[in-house]
Formats: sequence, structure tokens, C-alpha cells
Amino acid sequence: MNTVSQSPTMTTAGSGVKGFQEFFDYADKMSPLGNASAEACADYCVFLFSDLSKMVTMQNLYHDGGFSNMGMNPAVLGM
Repeated sequence: MNTVSQSPTMTTAGSGVKGFQEFFDYADKMSPLGNASAEACADYCVFLFSDLSKMVTMQNLYHDGGFSNMGMNPAVLGM
């Protein structure tokens, strides 16, 4: 089994979370490639269901524009 860790993505549910817009903007600026879109994540998932990924097993795969490698300081968000 593999899992996908997606970057912050604007959704109806996410827009109701207090501070989400600030977190989204922060992640977009901190990620070397910016936030990945929902459409790009869907493409990534299609790849994972294809034979091209048959040797990828038991991984948490980051699809976050590099954010997971940058780290985050809650002080930056004013928390």
C-alpha cells in the first residue's frame, strides 16, 4: 500500500478551516514548485494505479511541490 501526502489544496471543506488561506499561501511560497493542484494530484494517483508504479511499495509519497523538505515554523503563521 502507498499513501499520497498532497500539498494544501483549496476545497470546499478546507475553505471552512480557520487560518487555512494563510497556511495555503505560506505553503505556496515555501514550496520550491508551489502548491500542487488537485488536478495534478489526480494525475499522480492515476500513475500510481498504472503498471508504471508496480515496484513502488509501502511508501508515503509526497506530492507537495517540495514543501515537505522545507519545514515549517508556526511562528511564521502568527500562531
